[in-house]
Amino acid sequence: MKMSTRFEKTEKRETSPFRYDIVGSFLRPQRLKEARKEVAENKIDAAALKRIEDEEITILVQKQKEAGLLAVTDGEFRRSWWHLDFMWGLEGVKKALIGEGYRFNGLETRAETAQLTGRISGQGHPFVEHFRFLKRLAGEAVLARQAIPAPAQFLAELQRAENKKITESIYPDVADLVEDIAKSYRQVIADLYAAGCRSLQLDDCTWGMFCDEKYWSKRQDGQNDARQLAELYLKVNNLAISERPADLTITTHVCRGNYHSTWAAAGGYEPIAEILFGGEQVDGFYLEFDTDRAGDFSPLRFVKDKLVVLGIVSSKEGQLEDKAAMIDRVEEASRYVDINHLCVSPQCGFASTEEGNILSEEQQWDKIRLVKEIAASIWDEE
Repeated sequence: MKMSTRFEKTEKRETSPFRYDIVGSFLRPQRLKEARKEVAENKIDAAALKRIEDEEITILVQKQKEAGLLAVTDGEFRRSWWHLDFMWGLEGVKKALIGEGYRFNGLETRAETAQLTGRISGQGHPFVEHFRFLKRLAGEAVLARQAIPAPAQFLAELQRAENKKITESIYPDVADLVEDIAKSYRQVIADLYAAGCRSLQLDDCTWGMFCDEKYWSKRQDGQNDARQLAELYLKVNNLAISERPADLTITTHVCRGNYHSTWAAAGGYEPIAEILFGGEQVDGFYLEFDTDRAGDFSPLRFVKDKLVVLGIVSSKEGQLEDKAAMIDRVEEASRYVDINHLCVSPQCGFASTEEGNILSEEQQWDKIRLVKEIAASIWDEE
């Protein structure tokens, strides 16, 4: 496929993020869903579930390689949630049931959260061993990429109404809490690096909520200052990655919610563009631009010398986007960010929770093939 004549002097990328990329999670196979149900019903044990996870992840990695992806993940097949499983793996944190789940557009999730039992530590996190398994499967041909929730997301979870009193009983000073979160993340990042990780993605819905004016008008009634909180989130994220090795690429995915093909927040990036794009010390941003809810590309003017992965293909529905229209959108974005600093991907993962979005596995892979075709039409990516 020939490169579009509209885009001149495009360069081939040799490192993550790649020109055609993914956010990370994949639809769970039915066999895996049934195994998880059997564990809950005490029909099989954890060891049996792990064997099934290993087998299904092996199949998934091979499918990603066959699809031509240059960076692969384990699909988050060992997780129930995109974020809570990681939090539960930290020392001083437990899984807890609460009265109400997260609210999405017309749906409510399972009512689970992460609560503190003591001071936080990142020692011995189970995700490190999970990554080692993925790294062996990836081999030398493709890059094994790990995604974890951003430190700001963990802080937000600990400060939600149901958890706030427990958190404050252990950390009366929020500065102390921020320091321990950052320290625990630095430990996990160091352990992942030692296991061979060279591409780490921080998934972060906190910034997506800042984009939603209705959400913040309600929060501000409770005397919550959006700017002050944004600066706190920026601080904990930057502290957590402050000691990362030079050859470890760290990116972040900004999300507005992704549960069973629904969303939680709406609004463009303008309210947080300057502080996020100008202040977060990551190498690149995976950004949602799949619908009008995400606004236009103009907030990208605040991005300086960083990669932007345009999430222009929806992971929430099976209908394929028009390739020509998607190429037009990339061209529009290139008015604000140099074409050589742009990439394309689905707007989010296909299954941020084990329930998954409402599309078939075949449609999922069709979306990935489309992303690759879009990239091949713009950059020299045969």
